[in-house]
Amino acid sequence: MQRFLPFLGWLPNYKKTDFPKDLVAGLTVGIVLVPQAMAYAMIAGLPPVYGLYASLYPVLTYAFLGTSRQVGMGPVAMDSLLVAAGLGALAISGIENYIAMAIVLGFLVGVVQLVLGLFRMGFLVNFLSKPVISGFTSGAAVIIIFSQLKHLLGVDIDKSSQFHRLVINAFQKLGDTNGYDLTIGLIGILFIVLLKKWDKRIPAILLVVLLGTLAVYFLNLEQYGVEIVGMVPKGLPSFQVPNITSKNVLDIWPIALTLALVGYLETISIGKAIEEKNNTDYIDSNQELIALGGSNIVGAFFQSYISTASFSRSAINNDSGARTNLAGIISVLLVVLTLLFLTPLFYYLPNAALASIIMVSVLGLIDIGYPKRLWIHRKDELVVLLITFLATLFIGITEGILVGVLLSLLLMVFRTSKPHFAVLGNIRNSDYYKNIRRFKNEAVLRDDLLIVRFDAQLYFGNSNYFKKQLMKYVALKGNALKAVILNAEAINYIDATGANTLIKVIDELHRRGLQFYIAGAIGPTRDIIYRSGIIDVLKTECLFVRIKEAVDQFDDPECMNDLQHKVAHQYGTRVTDVTD
Repeated sequence: MQRFLPFLGWLPNYKKTDFPKDLVAGLTVGIVLVPQAMAYAMIAGLPPVYGLYASLYPVLTYAFLGTSRQVGMGPVAMDSLLVAAGLGALAISGIENYIAMAIVLGFLVGVVQLVLGLFRMGFLVNFLSKPVISGFTSGAAVIIIFSQLKHLLGVDIDKSSQFHRLVINAFQKLGDTNGYDLTIGLIGILFIVLLKKWDKRIPAILLVVLLGTLAVYFLNLEQYGVEIVGMVPKGLPSFQVPNITSKNVLDIWPIALTLALVGYLETISIGKAIEEKNNTDYIDSNQELIALGGSNIVGAFFQSYISTASFSRSAINNDSGARTNLAGIISVLLVVLTLLFLTPLFYYLPNAALASIIMVSVLGLIDIGYPKRLWIHRKDELVVLLITFLATLFIGITEGILVGVLLSLLLMVFRTSKPHFAVLGNIRNSDYYKNIRRFKNEAVLRDDLLIVRFDAQLYFGNSNYFKKQLMKYVALKGNALKAVILNAEAINYIDATGANTLIKVIDELHRRGLQFYIAGAIGPTRDIIYRSGIIDVLKTECLFVRIKEAVDQFDDPECMNDLQHKVAHQYGTRVTDVTD
């Protein structure tokens, strides 16, 4: 049962000494969660209260189904931006219909995650490489920051998921800037940044919310055009069945799939990073998909949009000493108290203060160090990162991540289509055979023997390259060559095309009177050699565990004569005795 209900693993063994740490962590995260959730709902184009709704049932459900004990769940900036980008591309009229579609989107995201988890398909997230994620995250962070200019400047700026349009739209409205909004926003940004540098334990976000609200209330700034949150509905969200129709599903399934994978990637990467830091091992990648799916499905029935793990709140949760998912439940209780009793306090909260919270929160998502390291070590992956970043900025959010994934897959295909191909030589006074280019002075080459290594799986994408490279080195050896040895240690798979190519290569070499040996093939590759018909042309006696064994057999005149006569009989050709 612990596999399907992970809370049964920690709840029965819960220690009283852990409760104070979970209590402090839960309250600390809850204090940050309330204003952050309201701010992130604004990014998604939703009323602030829907951020609080997304901090209730999804977080509570994850506490029982999730395997990570420290991640902080709830609405996040990047996913909120994806919601806005995906729904903004649809012709939705009225805020009520927009809210309904956001809830349906959350439900579909949950269904996709649940299905992927039940079919144990967590590996799909591996197709989102780190350069792609870094480029996409940085691009999305820039767009989020600029999308908040409307609240920072206090003007009505047209929405867009493209950076250049946001800049143009903001520039056109600069003359209408509300100085009070701008002042509140800038002071909020400076306040949060400076307090974080001074002491991270200070709840800077809460103080910005408190001071901003008090300033608007006592200075009566509303009459000067300062935009405020206004009335926040009091009470818990009621149970409602999402308005799911075939048209809705067809309209938003691409963004739902994107959000499902991105949300899962955020959660699993955050969870693993925290576990590595704490030297623990609880996370089950497929159960995490089930937990996220269940959280978003349950949340959708209580007016919640998508919820996933937050980078900032997870770090706060862990640094505050959280031991179990009880900390998340305590955070939920704080949100419940807010919805039941404290929503009137947010009436005078200025939108500019929330904008400052968002801007500072997502600024940490822009990673400068990683591209610098790629510039030094892997310029090809830096190109993928930069193109993903630029595509996210100037084409679109979902298009950016799609471009990045396609580029990373193309790069992978390119690398495997022309893998490393090495000619090996015997290291003097040893049984080792190494690349002659790396061991020039120590490697001994023989004119009558060609030993090669192919460092990749042999499949349809590189089988022709393998044949061309091998035949090139065979031609360079000339008439002195008597045998070829393929070191297959690095070949972990051979597909049907690769097997067919290898059979043809062996046939061609045999027709030329050359022997062919395979050495070092691992178990699965040996199975393929036997199942695919390669062994029929290779012969069992030409398959060896080590290169030295193949060389010794080649050097044994009796064995060599026997093999050559077998080949001669098979192909109907005359073979000269090697002893002649």
